[in-house]
Amino acid sequence: MTTDSTATVFSTDQVRRARYAVAAVFTVHGAVTGSFATRVPWIQDHAGVSAGQLGLALAFPAIGASLAMPLAGTVSHRFGARTALRGLLMLWTLALILPALAPNLLTLCAALLVYGASAGMSDVAMNALGVEVENRLDKSIMSGLHGMWSVGALIGSAAGTVAAHLGADARLHHTLAALALTALGLIACQRVLDLRSEPDAEPPPRFALPPKSALIIGAVGFCAVFAEGASLDWSAVYLRDVLDSSAGLAAASTTAFALTMAVARIAGDRVVDRFGAVRTVRTGGVLATAGGVLVVAAPNVVLAMCGFGLMGLGIAVVVPLAFAAAGRSGPNPSQAIAGVATITYTSGLIAPSAIGSLAEATSLVVSFGLVSVLAFGLILGAGVLRAGDRKTASPPDAGVPGAAKAEPRP
Repeated sequence: MTTDSTATVFSTDQVRRARYAVAAVFTVHGAVTGSFATRVPWIQDHAGVSAGQLGLALAFPAIGASLAMPLAGTVSHRFGARTALRGLLMLWTLALILPALAPNLLTLCAALLVYGASAGMSDVAMNALGVEVENRLDKSIMSGLHGMWSVGALIGSAAGTVAAHLGADARLHHTLAALALTALGLIACQRVLDLRSEPDAEPPPRFALPPKSALIIGAVGFCAVFAEGASLDWSAVYLRDVLDSSAGLAAASTTAFALTMAVARIAGDRVVDRFGAVRTVRTGGVLATAGGVLVVAAPNVVLAMCGFGLMGLGIAVVVPLAFAAAGRSGPNPSQAIAGVATITYTSGLIAPSAIGSLAEATSLVVSFGLVSVLAFGLILGAGVLRAGDRKTASPPDAGVPGAAKAEPRP
């Protein structure tokens, strides 16, 4: 891939504005997820599905995302990064309306398949642009961007909690939320970098296996997302069933874990800039492993909550750095990011059920012993994220496959 001098047409002010624009996009993306999650009970009742059928339906977002994410690079190549992100983000925000409309299991699965596909494609597009802005600013921003996603998820879930408390129909709630988030997303997209592929650049394959580098980087992300999914979905159950916690305190542990993740991600960029991606993830692995061991060995609720907090701190920046490393690992950043995203989505899908299955066969204590082992994998695998260190890696020419030229603003 060749580099063209027109790739430097963006001024420093434009790049800085693009940083805040991409942060707003991440926030909108997270708000959709938070809005959906809080109304799942309403959607289950409306569709008339059992708990087992709901579990089946909730697998479809990950299936849709895994199938569609490789297409994001093709869309960006054909339409340019800004137009692609605008369209994909709009699909994602409007897809929020679909699940609440589903009257039965079949339509719910179809709605969630579309919901997941639009989520995955917009996820790849916004992460590719985030890596490009990070390259041009020459300082870490990916952790903060993912922190803003967590903030958006918290905002969306808070609004959804209020709507559920008021007994609002989720069809009305999600329609209003989707329209508002679509408008905010379109406004934010106006300021992102308008990267475009060279006219003679070959388009990326529509479907292709992730490059080997993405598989290795994705394995590190897998460990972090597995620990995150296990903690978010099972920490309250662990405190209640293993340590006899009250229902209120057990529920608070989940919220506290999510807040810890958000705060650590927002603050993580300064740590990464100072110590580098590898040292940051390796230290995070130590914290996460210690947290997992503390959870397993904790004789009381307070120590167990401290353990979950340590895990949150330890794994918070791993996924952002995995995306950053993927975006610098080869000539097709979107393809590599899609590969890493597919692996992490898969981890998030299987973690809750794997923890439950192992707990049923043994105990929750043993399940979180497995989480501790995977957290230790972060210590061993941190070196593969060296591509995420801007000072030691040569970034690709642009954030979309074949991208080198940028359209100047009119």
